Amino acid sequence: MLNKCKTHLNLTYLFLCRIFKSKRGVPMVTSVVTVKGQIVVPANIRRKFGIKKGTKIAFIEQEGKLIIQPLNKSYFESLAGILGTEGKMMKSLQADKKKEREL
Repeated sequence: MLNKCKTHLNLTYLFLCRIFKSKRGVPMVTSVVTVKGQIVVPANIRRKFGIKKGTKIAFIEQEGKLIIQPLNKSYFESLAGILGTEGKMMKSLQADKKKEREL
């Protein structure tokens, strides 16, 4: 029974994920949305972008396109310093942190 389930999963994966070439000739992986609204993220893409079980994914609309962004550690590290260090909020946070250290 286990082998039958594995085979079924592999066949389903092969059916749902196909590799096409985009208009620019760059390989493009596609996936079909299931009845439940789910998509399969291919294993090579999951590995490349550090997507694991439980990773949150953001769906961003931008200029008529859908961008799928994993919200993992590297994404949040890329945001470091984006707000600067001169604003009121930053000064307030720094003051709070200083108070915590004194305790």
